[in-house]
Amino acid sequence: MLIEPNYSHAMSKYRNNLPQLNGKYFITDGGMETTLIYHFGMNLPHFASFDLLTDPQGKSILREYYEAYLNIAVRHNMGFILESPTWRASRNWGYLMGYSSESLAKINKDAIVMLEEIRGEYDTREIPVVISGCVGPKGDGYAVGKTMNIIEATKYHEEQISILSQTSADMITSFTLNYIQEALGMTFAAIKYNMPIVLGFTVETNGKLPSGESLQEAIETIDKETGEYPTYYMINCAHPSHFEEELKNGDAWKSRIMAIRANASKKSHAELDESEHLDSGDACELAHDYQKLRNLLPYLKVIGGCCGTDHTHIEEICNFWR
Repeated sequence: MLIEPNYSHAMSKYRNNLPQLNGKYFITDGGMETTLIYHFGMNLPHFASFDLLTDPQGKSILREYYEAYLNIAVRHNMGFILESPTWRASRNWGYLMGYSSESLAKINKDAIVMLEEIRGEYDTREIPVVISGCVGPKGDGYAVGKTMNIIEATKYHEEQISILSQTSADMITSFTLNYIQEALGMTFAAIKYNMPIVLGFTVETNGKLPSGESLQEAIETIDKETGEYPTYYMINCAHPSHFEEELKNGDAWKSRIMAIRANASKKSHAELDESEHLDSGDACELAHDYQKLRNLLPYLKVIGGCCGTDHTHIEEICNFWR
């Protein structure tokens, strides 16, 4: 008889005391979707890795994927953030794949249950493992299409964030945000459900959001409008060379950036969209680039990767992270 997971008594472990805020360095994974497609040979319609949770083999592959990074954390005595494969598990993308509201809710909960099981095998006082519920934009992460106002964005994202708040997820992390209003909507949804949230912005090769807004403008606007509610900010899905210059000016707003998940490739978003082959860049060069970012971002505590990166890139970054 199939026994359904019990979600009703889910208890988060670190939601009220996130250990990455207490001085220890943390790593997380790399480019999940590019790794699953190009290294594991998986078919991911709409770049949606959450669909693998419906299949035992898919779950096994996800576990193998996460464990490669967790073993790096153990070797380097770093904490780890387990990011759920739910970047596309919101209404707009789920409906495109034939999921109902009910099945989307279940897939988000199942994702966190799987991460709980993995955490149970690795979490220690020396290697704390934080579970993060991953959320992504309603539209394309690379380009600004039809935008939402703040009220619309709040309503859209609270569907997924409300579900994740009922699980043992310790926090919410958003990825590839490309305009301020959607980031504000996500934040207000997190406030409503009392969830810590990390806002992850992507930038173009000029260091600006695809909307044309600067990182400084985005961070300062959101902090002003929400009373500095986001736990911290992240830059993801861009190569360090794209945003390094943006980080050479200012102090207060930069102190809010605590996480970097960079691309391996120096290509623009448009070039990556058109590419038929994986550009995994140079892992050693990327590690050196992270060291430069470390000097520009004194509060940088969480390091991972995005498109084109895998566990070998994160291992190389950790080798330099002394």
